Amino acid sequence: MPAALAHDFRIPGQGPCKHRPQRGSARETPVGHGRKRGAPMRMPHPTPTAHPLPFEHFRGGLVDDLGAPAGFPEMALSAPAVARFDELVHDLYPDAARVDPPRLQQLAAWLLSLPEEEAREELDARLNRMDELRALLDDPAWDCDDATRLRINKLLAYIDREDDLIPDRLPLLGRLDDVLLIELAWPTFAGEADEYRDFCVYRQTEHPAGTPEQQRNAWLRDRLAEIELLRQNTRMED
Repeated sequence: MPAALAHDFRIPGQGPCKHRPQRGSARETPVGHGRKRGAPMRMPHPTPTAHPLPFEHFRGGLVDDLGAPAGFPEMALSAPAVARFDELVHDLYPDAARVDPPRLQQLAAWLLSLPEEEAREELDARLNRMDELRALLDDPAWDCDDATRLRINKLLAYIDREDDLIPDRLPLLGRLDDVLLIELAWPTFAGEADEYRDFCVYRQTEHPAGTPEQQRNAWLRDRLAEIELLRQNTRMED
């Protein structure tokens, strides 16, 4: 994908393109939530939903003497298992926040503090983004580079496992590690997913003719034409 298309424009009606996080969907460090005066602020990152998980600043929920969510002693996680999970997170996205047992326990307590329907919506909203990644891997019209394809397959391989950091059989909490991995690694995939979503909308509305490759080239040509038009309008306004 040309750098111009990746960085320089917003698709009308679709929001920002690759590596340009949407307003309201980026991880931000709220003032007064544990950030020490003079400490560097974490830069905003794209997130899979408009409401980031409260992974870095939430404090609350019911926990037992071990720090596990009350009623779920299975969440007393081993440090080596969490370290392996953290290693996977940073293999997919090196700039992600660090994962440790206290943060995981706090995130679990937050999830259990929600009404059940709302908690399931939080999980499903992130898990559903995996459908887009699966689709772009299988779409002959989408030319995903090998490095991105490898990372997507690593992510999906973890998501599809049932016996991972938190066993999927646990009610609600069983998918918490899956959605946390999606959340923290999402900046790696956000640009590809957003561009593929725009291409799908283009294909459905414009009905480009030809082979899958020709359809993608038509989308790319039209979007680059939009960039040039925006640049011309900007120069005229200046």
